[in-house]
Amino acid sequence: MVSRDRIVNEFIELVRIDSLTLQERKMADVLKSKLEGMGLAVYEDDTGGKIGGNAGNLICSIKGTKDVPAILLMAHMDTVVPGIGKNPVVDGNIIKTDGTTILGGDDLAGVECIFEALRVLKEDNIQHGDIQIAFTVAEEGGLLGAKNLDYSKIYAKYGFIMDDGGKIGTVAVKAPSQNKIDIIVKGKAAHAGLEPEKGINAIQIASEAIAGMKLGRIDKETTANVGIINGGQATNIICDRLEIHAEARSREPKKLEEQTAHMKECFEKAAAKFGGSIEFKSDLMYPAFNISESDDIISILRRASDDTGIELILEATGGGSDTNIVNSKGIQAVDISVGMDKVHSVEEQINIDDMVRATEFLVAIIKNVA
Repeated sequence: MVSRDRIVNEFIELVRIDSLTLQERKMADVLKSKLEGMGLAVYEDDTGGKIGGNAGNLICSIKGTKDVPAILLMAHMDTVVPGIGKNPVVDGNIIKTDGTTILGGDDLAGVECIFEALRVLKEDNIQHGDIQIAFTVAEEGGLLGAKNLDYSKIYAKYGFIMDDGGKIGTVAVKAPSQNKIDIIVKGKAAHAGLEPEKGINAIQIASEAIAGMKLGRIDKETTANVGIINGGQATNIICDRLEIHAEARSREPKKLEEQTAHMKECFEKAAAKFGGSIEFKSDLMYPAFNISESDDIISILRRASDDTGIELILEATGGGSDTNIVNSKGIQAVDISVGMDKVHSVEEQINIDDMVRATEFLVAIIKNVA
């Protein structure tokens, strides 16, 4: 049986460990020790050195007792800022922050659900196939851990990534591709009071471009955002250079291509109008995935839903996760809710009952692999 007290105590223990992106060493050491305490051999890959971090991804495998396809259970060990000195507060059925930092349920709740599921399998002598576990670094920094994971060690057919929010039973089966967009807008400096006519204002170019741009919710599959603008030296100098960071996402590759081209065109037209120029760079951060309701992994989820009485809710999400990368490696994978709420904020919290139910659902998934 799933132990509520064990979940609460261990989750609080993990949350108190500082584990910012690229600074996961303490967390990795604790997770490795816990896995080894279960009798598992743990392999740490060399991702840390590749991405400028101080820890790699942790990978381990459990030999099964049934001849069924191997599965991968995954969660990430890094957290966002403000995430130093986290002090979790238990308030009835809720674990929340003290209001000064994030909680770290994204994604330590996922880590904890995996730990508790492994203990239940052993204690209840539940038959299962091979299970592989990967705890990744730098998910919050652009899925860098999953991108650099040593996939030569992974042979699983299905992946269950414990890193979603919403009602327990919610499973993300569709997610978008994302383009990271960087623009440099170039104008010409001049004295703003004495001879503004001789200048070309990069801010004016950017304003014109952004004002005519489709942003926000484009359609049910596509979004776009301009998030960061940096530039300018002084109020008496015509701004000659701006750096802009933006993004576009879509679950439909053609729409992503069209939205990115539209954003580029807006900047080009504005630059031409005022006599400036631009540099436009777009990089694919991660590819989309789309799991069909007829795919075998959905059958596993439906059987787990029937066994637990947890309603299966298949959703299309607008966010990216390690699930995008795992699917791109040929492993059919979905992202499963662990009940995280108000993530990436100092109001983050999680319902203890949700973590218990998420663990029960995960155990049922493992039992129903066929």
